[in-house]
Amino acid sequence: MADATPIRPIPAGEVTEWTYESDVVVAGYGVAGASAAVAAATAGAEVLVLERAGGWGGAASMSGGFIYLGGGTPLQKACGFEDTADNMKAFMKAALGPGVDESKIDAYCEGSVDHYHWLTEECGVPFKMSFWGEPGWEPPGDDGLQYTGGENAAPFNATIPPAPRGHVPQMSDKRTGEQGGGYMLMKPLTDKAAELGVGAEYDMRVQALIVDTGGRVVGVQAKQYGKDVAVRARKGVVLATGSFAYNDDMLEAYAPRLIGRPAASIEEHDGRAIRMAQALGADLAHMDATEVAFFCDPQLFIRGILVNGRGQRYINEDTYPGRIGQATLIENQNQSFLVIDEQAYEEGMSRPTSSPQLRHQPKRVAESVAELEAEMGLPAGALQATVDVYNRHAANGEDPLFGKKTEWVKPIGSPVAAIDLRGMTGGFTLGGLRTSVDSEVLHVSGEPIPGLFAAGRCTSGVSAGGYASGASLGDGSFFGRRAGISAARS
Repeated sequence: MADATPIRPIPAGEVTEWTYESDVVVAGYGVAGASAAVAAATAGAEVLVLERAGGWGGAASMSGGFIYLGGGTPLQKACGFEDTADNMKAFMKAALGPGVDESKIDAYCEGSVDHYHWLTEECGVPFKMSFWGEPGWEPPGDDGLQYTGGENAAPFNATIPPAPRGHVPQMSDKRTGEQGGGYMLMKPLTDKAAELGVGAEYDMRVQALIVDTGGRVVGVQAKQYGKDVAVRARKGVVLATGSFAYNDDMLEAYAPRLIGRPAASIEEHDGRAIRMAQALGADLAHMDATEVAFFCDPQLFIRGILVNGRGQRYINEDTYPGRIGQATLIENQNQSFLVIDEQAYEEGMSRPTSSPQLRHQPKRVAESVAELEAEMGLPAGALQATVDVYNRHAANGEDPLFGKKTEWVKPIGSPVAAIDLRGMTGGFTLGGLRTSVDSEVLHVSGEPIPGLFAAGRCTSGVSAGGYASGASLGDGSFFGRRAGISAARS
């Protein structure tokens, strides 16, 4: 929910006491904040991180841990995949738009291999040199590489050479959620920060920016244990406090489809940093953009067909599940059913998965599509026509409507079931502060706001509409590094 505390910038002349002081002050200790802290400290700055919760981690430590990297990383090469920065650029510009910031994507792709080396060699993030090639939101084991954006599916695989770019840190006894793959990214980063002497203060809720008479950001006001404190930044402030997925007022204004369905985010994602910077005239970008998770196991839906509330197919089922989530929520009124025959269902249920909680039981089962259609309450002939067209081409291993790959195209037989997936979506916001490629927060005039930098989900990063798993941790860590360096040199 929105915070009623005043958000207007505070003149430095009104500050009577600086409770804390540092060269670089970072608000937020998730992946963007940790990366900024490490980079700023490496550049020689004294760094203090302010974290609202009782410890580091943020949403990153709760995530699956994917970092979207490519262009020929050592992990890609070890798994036998060729990739180039140009191919990575082409895919990201096609899949993450429309309206992507091409300068950010160019910098991100050209610096991707270097960023991999920074994570592994300088920060100690571990990756297992193995590839997981089955459908799934993430590998069920400790494999390090997976397709996470639909790179190997239509429509992208027809024109852009596909390569897997979802790099996930290795961990034993793999689990999802708390201390999952994301923890294995955050632990090395925060250990490195501590090694470099980065300080951290917890239970710090940033409230407003502090500016000098020339309009430069020189600190932040925060509440710590309920007390107002002023924190001075001699060089710069980095905002890295996450998205606005848990701010109902902002969702209503910018991304109303996500009202009541935040996912893959945490309650601290209240948009406060965005509002603080807006109060200084900061520009915004892509505030309506959202990632949308589809709450069904890919091992199941890839083996059937997904139909909307009218019984019509609407996407190729072998693509990235996030694309399916967006298509379901945004284009099909959050209406979806998985139509699958018994053999395919049993086969999917027998395969390894990282998300057994998303393996739903059929609500309706019938001997024929006509009977199933009637039980689902669909118009007579609607589902029958859909399955007839699909089966006619599937007999030849083809899907001319959506381009589903031959290996997943099989005629739907009998008995046949429908799994009710209506409303099975949730997600987080992708828009935020407009920043430069060096993570400077930009004023609506286009000029940088002096002393203010930002990275992570409080900014508009490489995703402008579409999404690929790993884009948030990827651009958060990549542009978090740049924010730290820029602030240290400011």
